[in-house]
Amino acid sequence: MLRNTFKIELQKAMKDKDTVKVSTLRLIIAAIKDRDLNSRSKGGDGEIADSEILEILAKMVKQRLETSKIYKKANREELAENEEKEILIIKNFMPSKLTDKELLSVIEETIKEVGAESLRDLGKVISVIKKQYSGRCDFAEVSQILRNKLEG
Repeated sequence: MLRNTFKIELQKAMKDKDTVKVSTLRLIIAAIKDRDLNSRSKGGDGEIADSEILEILAKMVKQRLETSKIYKKANREELAENEEKEILIIKNFMPSKLTDKELLSVIEETIKEVGAESLRDLGKVISVIKKQYSGRCDFAEVSQILRNKLEG
């Protein structure tokens, strides 16, 4: 389970006195706890699945990429470098991204599996892909490809 991996890695980073890794792991663990609490308040069992943890990680990477761009535009290279270090740390816990070819294959297979015929079936297809490939693809991109396929 991913949450145990984060705790173990946090202990290692603390022993190694790797301040960037320690702070990044603490942010990840806090985000997971926040989502756990949110799940509990909505009647869930209180612990989110690894697929949701991967969504959190993907969101964190996206946020840091945007922040890094802003820092670079403002000529704040040291802050941009710090964001990029955090991105590398977070990406170490994520599965590898699907290639464009793999993504198209997954989308086509899922369309057949679900029996999607129109845009009304978009949500069904995306939910199946999210369950199986969370953290391995950009769902904005998946949505756009699906729209193109289901419209035509």
